[in-house]
Amino acid sequence: MAWDFETDPEYRAQLDWADEFVREQVEPLDLVWPHEQFVPLEGARRKAIDPLKDEVHRHGLWATHLSPELGGQGYGQLKLALLNEILGRSSWAPIVFGCQAPDTGNAEIIAHYGTPEQKRRYLQPLLDGELFSCYSMTEPQGGADPATFTTRAVRDGDDWVIDGWKFFSSNARTASFLIVMAVTDPDVPVYQGMSMFLVPADTPGVEIARDVGLYGDPPDAGQHALIHYDNVRVPAAALLGGEGKAFAIAQTRLGGGRIHHAMRTIGLARSALDMMCERALSRETAGSRLADKQFVQGYIADSYAQLQQFRLFVLYTAWEIDKYNDYRKVRKDIAAVKVVMPTVLHDIAWRAMQVHGALGVTDEMPFFRMIHGAGVMGLADGPTEVHKATVAKQVLRDHSPTDDTWPTQWLPRKREAALAKYAQYLEHELGNR
Repeated sequence: MAWDFETDPEYRAQLDWADEFVREQVEPLDLVWPHEQFVPLEGARRKAIDPLKDEVHRHGLWATHLSPELGGQGYGQLKLALLNEILGRSSWAPIVFGCQAPDTGNAEIIAHYGTPEQKRRYLQPLLDGELFSCYSMTEPQGGADPATFTTRAVRDGDDWVIDGWKFFSSNARTASFLIVMAVTDPDVPVYQGMSMFLVPADTPGVEIARDVGLYGDPPDAGQHALIHYDNVRVPAAALLGGEGKAFAIAQTRLGGGRIHHAMRTIGLARSALDMMCERALSRETAGSRLADKQFVQGYIADSYAQLQQFRLFVLYTAWEIDKYNDYRKVRKDIAAVKVVMPTVLHDIAWRAMQVHGALGVTDEMPFFRMIHGAGVMGLADGPTEVHKATVAKQVLRDHSPTDDTWPTQWLPRKREAALAKYAQYLEHELGNR
């Protein structure tokens, strides 16, 4: 039997250090600089955060998603999942540990598909945490549906010229470069006609029409850009991974990232459950503690069960990725993780908010931020409904139809077959009566 639910002692010690470090040193950053995670470091922020990054380096936990040749530890998805569960409690933690989205995914595809010059210019500064990047894919008229994309890149001599609009290009306002998906051949199937380009943010024609904020963001703090690529000219060397390769590149980028997001979500949901339990044990009303009320006990039990089920599923999926080293073989479970993730966070945060009463709906507690985050997760990297369709199609591949009028599990036929199978025993039994 190879089943094992324990972490090896050496890595367990690393996780214990990270847990305390994030709690004591990193989580306070969320309150001091709550909306500046993707603003390049300078002044007081650099003085405060660079030493924290150095400490992470010393413990060998910087950019652990990377392979050793890129400066990482070569950890598999299962180890990364356990670390990301801790990092999920803090918005600043991924920055301090060098594994923030979308930069992790962008670094991964440049590492896999970039030319030596592209790696020198874009990858190494990204790995060092000295700049930010943007993944510019979705469009205002069709969201994430590539069949609706109209942004074109046309070859012009030694250059490519990009024209079109992109929406929800996160972190564009502070990014040093953008990875832009564009149609390069409209006459072939959509999955063969898209390409990706590395575009410096200061390239003429890259025009941010507006930065859209999420609900509750302070004015002018939006990080999700509507971008007009207006006759943007880049050299042929800006093509990433070859013409028509955009979707192969995108799958490399998204698979592991969804597991990281899921485990960070688990860390966040666990903090909501912890707050719910503390409140239930501390607050009295109608003659007894909230913890003694069956309704609240139901909230706690449902939240614990929901969280544990999801956590085990995500860890199993991470284990599968490590085992097969092929995201395509794990596509069904990765999609299912993406489907379940928003609901788990929403449900637990909502219950925690209810247990806190009026205080729970104020900006003095984090529950509405969590609930809003759950809504964002239901749309990021493709809407939940698309992933449900993927799961269903993958599940159905493991089943077959029947040509018979009656289902294969139709009980009258099964009973008749069972009686025939054991007829000799039944006859003996009847003869002895």
